[in-house]
Amino acid sequence: MHLSQHYNQLYKTSSEAIIKGKYETDAAIKNESDSRFGVTLLIRPNSEIKTKIQLFIDELKKTEPDQYFYPDSDIHVTVLSIISCSENFHVNQISPNDYIQVICKSLVDVDKITIQFKGITASPSALMIQGFPTDETLNNLRDKLRENFKNSGLQQSIDSRYTISTAHSTVMRFQEQLADPKKLIHITDQFRDYDFGEFNVTSLELVYNDWYQRKKNTKVLGEFCLR
Repeated sequence: MHLSQHYNQLYKTSSEAIIKGKYETDAAIKNESDSRFGVTLLIRPNSEIKTKIQLFIDELKKTEPDQYFYPDSDIHVTVLSIISCSENFHVNQISPNDYIQVICKSLVDVDKITIQFKGITASPSALMIQGFPTDETLNNLRDKLRENFKNSGLQQSIDSRYTISTAHSTVMRFQEQLADPKKLIHITDQFRDYDFGEFNVTSLELVYNDWYQRKKNTKVLGEFCLR
């Protein structure tokens, strides 16, 4: 399925569910003792795009101020979840340098990754900015990472939850009952085709992170600059 079709179907199904009250809230966001951690390779959009995203978030806050909104510091695109977040994992169980070497090997032929952020999609529990890679470079990189990690013998759980194929960025999660589901979807409808901008990826980060990628709980294990 083409990426735009995937986003469209996801939005249609989820927005209808949200309006009917069939959405999901995440009570764990407020749990300070949440000990689910993992290792992720990710991309962060540039400041211009983050500014436009915050304009969208400001509109959402007017209707749903009690929900969880991602600050600039936490907005990201997941390249690959290398070790899925779990209460049983701690960074002391691995040698980050081994993971860095596998990633460097996978990046050898990667020249440039460009992502366009355009429009909004949803899940039953969150709202996301739609990301569209301009070519197959990101998908090819993911395939190389999958292959190289599979052959490395290192601890990993790639694709254990789902096989990632999108380039979206989550910006809002439902942590409370929605005040006005219909109004929320009315706002997202207005941003369905909004152009947040296009950016060239200048670097990737390997991080030890919590479930929500909160900066206060994130440890950068490695950074990889693209040419």
